[in-house]
Amino acid sequence: MFTGIVEELGEVVSVEDLGDSSRLRLRGPLVTEGVRHGDSIAVNGVCLTVVDTADQLAAGSGEFSADVMAETLNRSSLGALVPGSRVNLERAMALGDRLGGHLVQGHVDATATLLSRSPGEPGADGRPQWDVLRFSLPADIARYLVDKGSITVDGVSLTVVEAGPDFFTVSLIPATLALTTLGRKQPGEPVNLEVDVLAKYVERLLGARPGAATVPGEPR
Repeated sequence: MFTGIVEELGEVVSVEDLGDSSRLRLRGPLVTEGVRHGDSIAVNGVCLTVVDTADQLAAGSGEFSADVMAETLNRSSLGALVPGSRVNLERAMALGDRLGGHLVQGHVDATATLLSRSPGEPGADGRPQWDVLRFSLPADIARYLVDKGSITVDGVSLTVVEAGPDFFTVSLIPATLALTTLGRKQPGEPVNLEVDVLAKYVERLLGARPGAATVPGEPR
């Protein structure tokens, strides 16, 4: 499990095509501290398993490698990564850690596209205090989003400002813009989305099904 609080802005060192999968080599000095083979690190919101650690690759390099299967490449934006791409990195949380964001599994539900970004109101220094980003919203996960609810975008835990039928918006503070890839995303670029897993459990427990107008037992 993760919290959606990005620890480090890492970089893709290399991408090795293995036929039905790829091996990513990534640089992240912070997240590789004490990392071991088999540990989990979220890369742009995708939970990956560490194959080779920094010591195995090159001592002091701050690098690690992870294998990405074809299913993950097809269902996430990781297939578009190239050497030099910047990525959001977060180590799996430990029991007892502060939950600064929300519960994130690292399982991508869908990909979306950044539709637009616009600066918010200027602060005392004349610079915008935030940016408003508008993303497309796939129909099959739209029911899980609500205004002021949680959404994970490229591994970043965010609060939904507006949840429309086919779009949603978020407001990003300067720290998020500076410390994550979202500060560099441009309209037309893809992102990974993970909805709040609690919404899925509620739907399951209530017996709702995709496309249902109401919860079974309630009047339509």
